[in-house]
Amino acid sequence: MAIEILSNQLNGVLLLKSKVFGDARGFFQESFNRRDFETATGLNVDFVQDNHSRSVQGVLRGLHFQIEKPQGKLVRVVSGEVLDVAVDIRPRSPTCGQWVAHRLSAENHLQMWLPPGFAHGFLVLSESADFLYKTTEYWYPELERSILWSDPNLNIPWPLAEIKNQEPILAAKDAQAAGLREILASMANAG
Repeated sequence: MAIEILSNQLNGVLLLKSKVFGDARGFFQESFNRRDFETATGLNVDFVQDNHSRSVQGVLRGLHFQIEKPQGKLVRVVSGEVLDVAVDIRPRSPTCGQWVAHRLSAENHLQMWLPPGFAHGFLVLSESADFLYKTTEYWYPELERSILWSDPNLNIPWPLAEIKNQEPILAAKDAQAAGLREILASMANAG
């Protein structure tokens, strides 16, 4: 099998490892193969968009989600290291409000699958990081929202001691994001 599921958490977040073939010249990795992904995970997904972000150490992006047209994401790091976080915000899910985090790096070649209905974010731990992700839905800026990264109801242990200034670098929208309870309440009132 070309893809191995290392963990299945929060009713659908998968930590994946694909085969890496290496020798003195370097390595080769098939980062996505639809047939192998479906065989390993049982999921038949259509990706519509590929994204690539480069961020310097200490940048914290997220926790982002779309209020309509939620995105499933297959994420990986091709340069550097991040702590990647997924928060279940599916109202009917038994794990709603819970989170999972994994270190993804160019060295460990791990990927995470986040089903639609999760907020997502990451903190760059290395000097910089190139973060790639495929999505099952297009990005709609008018539908995007953020959950406050430091929400005490989530209590995510971001490893800030590992970055230079021990304070994250945030976009204005992420610094002013709402808390999880406020987001879940607004979702319940909307639907």
